[in-house]
Amino acid sequence: MKSWTDRLNTPGVNGIRPAPRTVADGVEDQTTLVPTAQQVDEFIRSIPEGVEMDVRVLRTALPFERGAEVTCPVAIGYHRRTVAEAAIEYLGRGMTLSDVAPFWRELDANDADNEEIVLRRGICGRAAQVRRLETMMHAAECSAV
Repeated sequence: MKSWTDRLNTPGVNGIRPAPRTVADGVEDQTTLVPTAQQVDEFIRSIPEGVEMDVRVLRTALPFERGAEVTCPVAIGYHRRTVAEAAIEYLGRGMTLSDVAPFWRELDANDADNEEIVLRRGICGRAAQVRRLETMMHAAECSAV
């Protein structure tokens, strides 16, 4: 079985195509981005420190950068989990917070889309710990200036 980091680094096939039906925030025939895990990882890495983003904003902003109107809700849900799980694996291997995608900036324990992550791995609990650590690191950097 592939690790989450393997899944993250596996080249995927993305594309923009018309939505086959109305689902989530998308309406039938809107141009829909089907992102790769790497595209989701890159986007999450672009979220500035101190900024948190809910899934609706993520699903709207990601396709806008690539010329589409909405993001496939199935693909984004799967890849959000892949990014979070891969980051946890990387942290477990000794990488620093600045080396991994800051998934904690877009995970919300109350978000129904995160139910799988919350129930299976408790990542949202870990995300809260990482958020606190990131805040402390940022405060230490600011006081050193």
